[in-house]
Amino acid sequence: MKEFNKKIVLEDGEEYYGYGFGADKETICEIVFNTSMVGYQEIVSDPSYTYQMVVMTYPLIGNYGITDDDYETKQPTIGGMIVREYNDLPSNFRYTKTLSEYLEENDIPGIAGIDTRKLTRSIREKGSRKVFLTDIETSKQEALKKLKENEIPKDAVAKVSCKKKWYSRTANHQYNIVAIDCGIKLNIIRSLNKRGCNVTVVPFDTTAKEIESLKPDGIFLSNGPGDPEDVKEVIKVVKELRGKYPIFGICLGHQMISLAYGAKTYKLKFGHRGGNHPVLNLENGKIEITSQNHSYAVDENSLKKTNLTVTHKNILDDTIEGVECKKDKVFCVQYHPESAPGPQDSGYLFDKFINLLKK
Repeated sequence: MKEFNKKIVLEDGEEYYGYGFGADKETICEIVFNTSMVGYQEIVSDPSYTYQMVVMTYPLIGNYGITDDDYETKQPTIGGMIVREYNDLPSNFRYTKTLSEYLEENDIPGIAGIDTRKLTRSIREKGSRKVFLTDIETSKQEALKKLKENEIPKDAVAKVSCKKKWYSRTANHQYNIVAIDCGIKLNIIRSLNKRGCNVTVVPFDTTAKEIESLKPDGIFLSNGPGDPEDVKEVIKVVKELRGKYPIFGICLGHQMISLAYGAKTYKLKFGHRGGNHPVLNLENGKIEITSQNHSYAVDENSLKKTNLTVTHKNILDDTIEGVECKKDKVFCVQYHPESAPGPQDSGYLFDKFINLLKK
């Protein structure tokens, strides 16, 4: 049997041994888990996983390789991957490289051979916490010392946001959208392009005045990593522009819109990550199966003092999944209607945004 060459150590002292793949490096991240059965390429390239190491609960990862058309960002910033079984011989006519090759190219480490069921239960019971991926020779005492000395950075959105504006145009467009990039997924832009929108993507710290100078028909607030309260620049923009333009937010965008209206957010014990979360649409009573990826949620009691109405709720834990201010033409959801691969139940939300633009 092949000998273990890597291990992870959690800040409470738990250790798990495995085999390294991807980049050969040490790293300290926040540990989280994702319950998706497919889509590891989209997960690895999702900017929302910045400074996080993701445990994949599906047991076989890497079996269809990496393709050129399925990235969610051009420059991945995920902290690392933890899997049960890694497959380095993909069976897929579209694949151009293996997952390990992709991770190595982008300096991202991975570890396989871990008991991911046990590790996921630990995260569910004790919550997300810091994890150190290191060489098998590192002692537990040394690992715990490094975990104590190193904090997870708070600059996640600044790290992943574009540095200057860029454009994604479509033929015969009808609307011009300004998308504030806090870690935007490319399939969000594709979803807007498909509905006749030219999209101007701007950095997270773009001012309201600069956005207005672009003469948008509507504004989109993207997903992204980290604590929404750290992104004060975007919260300020929402306060200044609400009521002037239709505004649509997804994930981190949902949290920032809620904060701009005076609500509060809080960190979940282990977050929501995966493509199988049932959400109740309170407006029509239908249940949507959704894809999610977030650590924070909007506090329901704090919404009572705002002009926002709750539109969606999570069936599993009753957390807020969507809010709206009809007067200001502002709405947002916590989950991902653009998820790819993933459930398609929520694509209507983009159509709702387009209808607001028409009006």
